[in-house]
Amino acid sequence: MSIYGDYIKSVIRTVPDWPQPGVNFRDITPLLQNSAAFRKLIDSFVHRYQEMDLDAIAAIDARGFIIGAPLAYELGCSFVPVRKKGKLPFRTISETYTLEYGQSEVELHADAFQHGDRILLVDDLIATGGTMCAAAKLITRSGGHVVETATIIDLPELAGSDKIREAGFGVFAVCSFTEDE
Repeated sequence: MSIYGDYIKSVIRTVPDWPQPGVNFRDITPLLQNSAAFRKLIDSFVHRYQEMDLDAIAAIDARGFIIGAPLAYELGCSFVPVRKKGKLPFRTISETYTLEYGQSEVELHADAFQHGDRILLVDDLIATGGTMCAAAKLITRSGGHVVETATIIDLPELAGSDKIREAGFGVFAVCSFTEDE
């Protein structure tokens, strides 16, 4: 957890029973609307990664972009979007992953990375880990090396962070929530 983890967590809104009964949705919009909290959020990532030799920040469509772009700027890295299928205009490579009710796919421009590039992969939240694992595999297939995966929120009870670690990728979360929080 980050030095600002408790503060960041206190700014995130929990919306009970959305999008369906029994689900506690973790809403980051209050965090984004609070300029001091948003600065502390980005600073949490900058402080963790400023001494690492990174070539790029890869961010997952779409909320990962909110973190990835300012982080890439602050760290002097390139920014690479990992998009949902059909959203990138150039030649792509893709990775399919399983959702609770079906499958989805993420894509990356085929020329996004050079062999051996050191990549930080970011998103807003880890739930079941499917999207993050698919994006990390995609980066690896493209020749990049995923240094770590990073997120604002981890939901450890859903075991996504365990799944990502089992796939061989490190995980950093600014904060985490249990289901009853």
